[in-house]
Amino acid sequence: MRKLKLFFALLLLIAVSGCNTVPVDYAVAVEDPNFIHRSMQQLTDVIVHDIFSPPVASRVYVYPSIAAYEAMVPSRPEFITLAGQLTALHPTPQPEEGQEYCFPLASTHAFLIVGKALVFSEDKMEAFEEKVYEEFRAAGVPRAVFERSMAYGKQVAEHILAWADKDNYKETRTFPKYTVRDELEAWKPTPPDYMEGIEPHWNKIRPFVVDSATQFIPARPTQVDMEEGSPFYDEVLEVYETAKNLTEEQKEIAEFWDCNPYVSHHQGHVMFATKKITPGGHWVGITKIVSKKSDLDMMETLEAYARVSISLADAFISCWDEKWRSIYVRPETLINQFIDEDWVPLLQTPPFPEYTSGHSVISASAATALTHLLGEPYLFIDSTEVAYGLPPRTFESFFDASKEAAISRLYGGIHYMPAINNGVEQGKLVGNFIVENLRTRREAVSLHQ
Repeated sequence: MRKLKLFFALLLLIAVSGCNTVPVDYAVAVEDPNFIHRSMQQLTDVIVHDIFSPPVASRVYVYPSIAAYEAMVPSRPEFITLAGQLTALHPTPQPEEGQEYCFPLASTHAFLIVGKALVFSEDKMEAFEEKVYEEFRAAGVPRAVFERSMAYGKQVAEHILAWADKDNYKETRTFPKYTVRDELEAWKPTPPDYMEGIEPHWNKIRPFVVDSATQFIPARPTQVDMEEGSPFYDEVLEVYETAKNLTEEQKEIAEFWDCNPYVSHHQGHVMFATKKITPGGHWVGITKIVSKKSDLDMMETLEAYARVSISLADAFISCWDEKWRSIYVRPETLINQFIDEDWVPLLQTPPFPEYTSGHSVISASAATALTHLLGEPYLFIDSTEVAYGLPPRTFESFFDASKEAAISRLYGGIHYMPAINNGVEQGKLVGNFIVENLRTRREAVSLHQ
């Protein structure tokens, strides 16, 4: 219905402008969530190009999403600011009373400024920016309104960047790297590149809604014991046997949810790498798909991106806190040492400890956010991985998708079942806490109601 109304409004505007009697009302044309969808896609493309690790990528997604949301809030009184709700976020600058603004432009500008500040390939963001701003000009935004809106978007962006600057990210760049330990149970770098552990201090990043990185510590992993018949040995054997007997469907599931941003390939003396979307990027892609499917307007779309990206960011902080607490050994290490020295998992083992499963934690958290907004069941086709050569998959709900993402790690040969099951529970706890403690509406409303 909203699309139909928009269509007739645009026809009316074209007719009126053709008569040259009154200026075109640009507001209808620019109230388009595709400005944000395209900006988010550009950010994802740059994240893939720059090869950000999964936790760092979650940071790159969340701050632009918050900036865009905050810059749009003044235009929609039924929505409320995130200031005072997110840790240490002080009140956002407000537009000048009595002045006309193009808030979709301000919102898009805020998103792109913050996004550009957090990536390496700024030139790729700048080239995209100019095309988008030209579209706003072509839509008829008056010059004074254009400049005022750009200035307001910049104000909001600078406010968010100043806040981001104090989240301890820069400080963690100087913290010591992980020193490999000899104990059997301790994580060790894995083939083929034996990369050093990624982000061992991510639990020191300031969280957004959760009280601390340690708020949702999961149950302890199984004690490592490679004696045949021990509970842990059976968990290792389960990974090995499952990986050896995968069905075609299970292989497809593992590959669909791989989301490894950097996979190296070795052929003789030649090495090359493929770049992929991150796990968080996959759920941002799902957010775009379902926002379009549900015909969300621009403000509702910004709400969805903000809630999902916050849920992802806090889930990564919680998960990485546990990863570098337990520093748990990966299946590949022990299977090669005790069972089959030639065994290689279907998926390349990521360079960080095993427990808990990052996919399990962040997917459950993101699914909780989307279910809160759009309800369940919610049938959707996930085409996020089509750009990376994989066919789409259909899901009955967001939790259906998150469960498949979780079990894919067993099929891929990179996680034991406790990391998957306990990771799902950890992610749900994070996601539910955010749902219960973060408000985006003055009235408690879900979009599916």
